[in-house]
Parts: sequence; structure tokens; C-alpha cells
Amino acid sequence: MLGHSRPAELVAPGEAAATFIGHSSFFLQIGGRNVLIDPVFATRLVVLRRQRRPGLRIDEIPPIDLVLVTHAHMDHLNIASLRRIIRSTRRQRGRAPEVVVPHGVDDLVSQLGFRRVSTLKWWQTAEAADLRITMTPCRHWGARMFKDTHRHYGGYVLESGGHSIYHSGDTAYFDGFAEIGRRLAPKVAMLPIGAYFPDTYRSVHTSPEEAVRGFVELGAKWMIPMHYGTFRLGREPMDEPLQRLRSEARRLGIGDSVKVLEEGETLRL
Repeated sequence: MLGHSRPAELVAPGEAAATFIGHSSFFLQIGGRNVLIDPVFATRLVVLRRQRRPGLRIDEIPPIDLVLVTHAHMDHLNIASLRRIIRSTRRQRGRAPEVVVPHGVDDLVSQLGFRRVSTLKWWQTAEAADLRITMTPCRHWGARMFKDTHRHYGGYVLESGGHSIYHSGDTAYFDGFAEIGRRLAPKVAMLPIGAYFPDTYRSVHTSPEEAVRGFVELGAKWMIPMHYGTFRLGREPMDEPLQRLRSEARRLGIGDSVKVLEEGETLRL
């Protein structure tokens, strides 16, 4: 397995930062709170084997205030990882974190030991761990297995003290990027760039070029790519998404706005 883990880089309470764990998993520091989005630390997901190590170790992450899960797919909602996060935070702080999930996903996390479980639908907003959380639309699907198609899915914008961070969840390109930009004006956009080949996969996943188009339409200041290089989900070569992303960003003259993070690397916002 490639890559290595490193201790989390911590920032002051008034600062914000995003640390890339791998795939679509991030550790965020915002509003003095510690947040995990789609935390997956597993080395195997049924038939999928992890290709790169998580950039952080659970036992080296500070206590977590809030976990956000974008949808129920196993590469985004990993039960074993969530249980370990709850245990680690309880051991450090004496109480469990909160969790926010899409509507219809709460049954998968309600018995794990979270302090509070909240559910959201598109454009709904909640206050969780003193942060403002808005669920955003996307073009994907949310079933955990095959028939549980009642489960919702989406992305999130987190806001606190002038900081705003958008995690799209899994999505194909759609005109909702522009609307998210108009409504919520996130400064940082975490957007997926992998699992786009064969072309039929682009009905639920963006290509690197489509992700850049979505970033431009959002009007955000920085783009952090995700959903590539960790699990073999598409048939494109593992190193192709980043190559195409960088090429498209250079073509449009926005290369400095795209922040490619190594696993465990932190971007101070």
C-alpha cells in the first residue's frame, strides 16, 4: 500500500483548515470545531482493496465534534471507521461526537453511539456543534445495497465566522453547482475527479474537466480534488485523474486555485 500517515496539523481556534485523509475523507478544523467528512479508514471494502494509506490515524486525531456523511455507499459510510472514531473521541473527551446524515440514512448510524443524530434533505440547514450545516443537491444515488432507494444523498456546506467549505459528495456534473455558488458562496470546494470511465459512469461521477467546470461555476477560491487514487472504482488509470485535472486547470489559467493535497497534508484556509 502506497503513502504514509502523519500526525494531524492543528490550527488556532480562529483559523480554518482542511486535511486530506484519502478518497473523499477529510478532517476539517472550522469555528474551533473538529469535523470529519465521509471518514473511511478501512483497508478493504468488500472486494475493493485500498491502494493508498489513510493520511491520518484515528488514534492521532484530536477529539471529533461532528461527523458528516454524504451518502450510504460503503466507500463513504464505513461502520467500522465510525465506531473507532466514537471510541477515540469518548476516550479523549468523555463524550461522543454528533453526526449529520442525509434523510433515510439515520438507521445505519443510530445504534453506533453518537451523541446526537441529525438528518437533512437538500437545502435544509441545521446547527450542529455550533456550525451552520447546509445539505446541497448533487447528481448521484443513495442506496446502500440495491433496493433501499429511499435513502437520500447530497453534499454539505459548512459555515462559521466567515469561513465556508463545500464538500460535494459523489456527483455527476449538473447545473446545481452554479446555484450552490449563488446561494451559499463557499470559498473552498472539495470536488470528485475519479471513476468517470467508461463514459456511462459520468451519469453519476464527474470527469476531471467537468469538476473544473463545476468549480468555476461555483465561484469558489480554491478547489481540492477528491475521490481518486484510493480505490479502483473506475477503469481509468489510477494516475490519470490528477493529470487531466492539472492540464484542464492550466488550460483555463486557474492552476494556482487547484490545491492537490497528499494524504495527510493540510491546507490552511
